[in-house]
Amino acid sequence: MNTITFALSKGRLAQEIIKMLETLGILSLEMEEQTRKLVFYSADKKYKIFLAKPTDVPIYIEYGIADIGVVGKDTIMEEKRSVTEVLDLKFGSCRLAVAGFSDAKKLLASKKNIRVATKYPNIAKEYFLKTKRYAEIIKLNGSVELGPLVGLSDVIVDIVESGKTLKENGLEVIEEIANVSARLIVNSASLKVKYEDINLIIEGLKGMIK
Repeated sequence: MNTITFALSKGRLAQEIIKMLETLGILSLEMEEQTRKLVFYSADKKYKIFLAKPTDVPIYIEYGIADIGVVGKDTIMEEKRSVTEVLDLKFGSCRLAVAGFSDAKKLLASKKNIRVATKYPNIAKEYFLKTKRYAEIIKLNGSVELGPLVGLSDVIVDIVESGKTLKENGLEVIEEIANVSARLIVNSASLKVKYEDINLIIEGLKGMIK
C-alpha cells in the first residue's frame, strides 16, 4: 500500500483544505482535537499529514518528503522550487501588489530609482526588472507597511486582501502584480510512481471546486 503524505501550510489554508480532505474521507480524527502533535495519520495509515510553515512546504515537496502540498501561489512564485502545480483550489484569494502613498505613483511612473520593502524579494526583483525599473529591494520579515511610514522605502510589495490595513495607514494599491490563491502542488516523481492514488485525490478535489 502506498502511503500518501501531505504537507499543509499552517493557518487558514490548512483549515480550508482539511475540510475538503474530510469530505474525501482523508483525515485523522487527531487533527480535530487540540494537540501539539505535528504529524498525523488516517485511521487506515494510508495518509500521512503534517503542518509546516508556508515557505517550507515547497521544500518538503521538492525533496520528496511529502507527495502533495497545499500552499499559496505567492509562496510558489517566491520560493521557485522544483514542484509541479496541479490545481488552483480557489480559496485564500488575494492580490500581490505594489503599494504606497499616493504620491509614489509619480515616482514609479518616472522610472527613477526606488526603494522597495517586501517579504517577497524574488517576486519584487523580477517584477521591477520586467517593468524595466531599477529597485533597491529591502527584505523585511515583519509588517512591511512600516517601510513607507518610517521612510525606509518608497513603496512595498505585499499581499493585499481587503486593503483595510493599507487604508488605515494612508497607503493604497498602486500596481497589481498577480492574483494569488491556494494551490495544490505535487512532487514530480511521486506523481509518476503513485499516479493512481494522487490522481484520485486531484479529481476528488476538482469535483468539489466545481
